Amino acid sequence: MATAHDLAAPHIDPEEEEAFLDAIDRWIEREVKPVVMKFDHDDLYPSDLVEQMKEMGLFGATISKDYGGLGLPATTYAKIVARIASHWMALTGIFNSHLIMAVAVERFGTSAQKAHWLPKFATGELRGGLALTEPDAGTDLQAIRTTAVRDGDDYVINGTKTWISNGVEGSCFALLVKTDPAAEPRYKGMSFFIAPKGEGFTVGKKFEKLGYKSIDSAELVFDNYRLPKENLIGEAEGNGFFQATGGLELGRINVAARGVGLSEGALRLATEYAQLRKTMGKPIAEHQAIQLKLGEMVTRARAARLLTLDAAQAYDRGERCDMEAGMAKYFASEAAVRNAEEGMRIFGGYSYSKEYEIERYYRDALLMCIGEGTNEMQRIIISRQWVKRNPA
Repeated sequence: MATAHDLAAPHIDPEEEEAFLDAIDRWIEREVKPVVMKFDHDDLYPSDLVEQMKEMGLFGATISKDYGGLGLPATTYAKIVARIASHWMALTGIFNSHLIMAVAVERFGTSAQKAHWLPKFATGELRGGLALTEPDAGTDLQAIRTTAVRDGDDYVINGTKTWISNGVEGSCFALLVKTDPAAEPRYKGMSFFIAPKGEGFTVGKKFEKLGYKSIDSAELVFDNYRLPKENLIGEAEGNGFFQATGGLELGRINVAARGVGLSEGALRLATEYAQLRKTMGKPIAEHQAIQLKLGEMVTRARAARLLTLDAAQAYDRGERCDMEAGMAKYFASEAAVRNAEEGMRIFGGYSYSKEYEIERYYRDALLMCIGEGTNEMQRIIISRQWVKRNPA
């Protein structure tokens, strides 16, 4: 079974990276900015933008070139996510969950599984994400109740998943189940499957959300849903917990990068507004109260970016980086909330109008403190890893 340490560290030439980021910037300016407010306000799925992201290779961003992906290092991926999220965070969720699914297959799958599934993931022919969370199991993944029972050469799966990103529009998911509900400790009874939509796999309700609009979050229902044994990732039961959580390092780096983007985006909007809005005969950027806010905002955004790149560099080196990813996710998401809130204060009464973009940053930022493991859990992970690395 492969681990991060067994995979060759990806590399990109700095000039190639800069060219790719410039292409992302041009795409944002030309295609994203003109439509973001309408799509967000109406909660519309951005089908045309998804097709464009397929063409740019974003659904294969971190998938190895051996399987048709771009093979980008996590550092470049984080910069891309931050760039996009600084204008519209929801777009990054459409390919992030998908790429964590791909990481699970590339890191832990058999040679046959990689050869079959990864090229389809890389092109976006099959798109999807992670099916982990259940109505009574979020942070405590070991409490899941969805089961997979062996029946000849198949597994029969029953249960419900909830709050699954790309649940409606996606076509394939990495599905965490219990193959041995009686196992102790509980994680030994968990397995991870590649689960394309089919008979017995239905989508329940789509959730209405405060923010993070235009990406669908839905309930998935499995009723005697059958999968061949070849869809069991790694083809050995009992490894699902570590296969699922192994990809969360990249997921938390993504969320941290989203936090960076939201922090920087809120800062950009507030900086522009503070120079245009005048009170008492001068731009409010010249008032000390606003200067104090902007000084804190730019510092938070910069610190969030550096923590995120630090975690991404550790990931690229193949090191265990749950502490670094946890620190980046925790700090950057809180920075996003604080910068969005301060941006709202700088905009004053106009911040409450949907004619201005700053209110979207506030609605979107709050999710980052909850998604990919709550910030309370991140602090526990950080503390435990810190103590483990620094024994008395």
